[in-house]
Amino acid sequence: MEVKRIDSSDENVSKYVFDFQNAVAEAVLYKYPTYEERTVVCCSTQSGCPVGCRFCGAGDAFVRSLTADEIVAQVRHLFEDRGIDAAAVQRMQIMFMSMGEPLLNFKGLSGAIRQLYSLYPKAALLISTSAPSVAYEPLRQLSREVPTVGLQFSVHESTDEARDKLIPFKEKLSLDQIAMEGVSWWYNTGRRPFFNYCAHAENSSEADAERLWQRFHPAVWEATVSVVCERDESVAAANARQRKLATDFMAKLQERGYSVRCFDPAGQDDIGGGCGQLWFVQDWMRQHPTLARPPIGKTFPIVHAPRPLAA
Repeated sequence: MEVKRIDSSDENVSKYVFDFQNAVAEAVLYKYPTYEERTVVCCSTQSGCPVGCRFCGAGDAFVRSLTADEIVAQVRHLFEDRGIDAAAVQRMQIMFMSMGEPLLNFKGLSGAIRQLYSLYPKAALLISTSAPSVAYEPLRQLSREVPTVGLQFSVHESTDEARDKLIPFKEKLSLDQIAMEGVSWWYNTGRRPFFNYCAHAENSSEADAERLWQRFHPAVWEATVSVVCERDESVAAANARQRKLATDFMAKLQERGYSVRCFDPAGQDDIGGGCGQLWFVQDWMRQHPTLARPPIGKTFPIVHAPRPLAA
């Protein structure tokens, strides 16, 4: 395993590029404002991604799913490289949202979560998913087994039509199905799920907020509004506009009773710290064309399973 570290100019963010055997992955390490106070890791579950979200630079090619050990190795290396004493960290979050669709690699994800829970029992383990059409009962079972697992659905749009353009992967849940799965997960775990929404100029109206409220009731759901991480746009040039859109839409959701947080990843413009800006992965894919294949036509074991509201 070869690892490259790229530090952001603000000194609070570092990106790590892992060259595994015939695969590449990226992980990002954040401190807020010190590692002891709050440490956040975004790690990858796949090399490339088969889902193909149009804002994400990882969606143009797919190599393979990562093993549980490769997922865990990202977190362990980041901690060891920075000399972080996990026992001394007051708030620790490990998020599976850097690259890849976690639920299309459930074997690797579940194995990694069990290992990470053993290594870092205080860490919040957040699964961020674009909601592929898979069986969700194994996820509910894992979430009951490991009490630190959290769940976030990448919704991003308030209508299925708009979401289909943004996320072209066909075998995914509709917004109504996502809402039902979130309620089921809440019933089964007692923990509230999140929906993540990237507010932009075309989806941040009162009507958009109302459509979300009709599907995702704030008694069950919490909301994350993300500053958009465009794959090509200069974030430095657009950040003020994007931040204003996100904060304005947050206010609309708060008026409807949501607990809302804003995800504004640091280090976006100089190291590609945003989830969609995997510049170093894109370069690796161009240099390894025989390994990096287009995701279209890649098959996965899609299971259209019944979705009960409670197990």
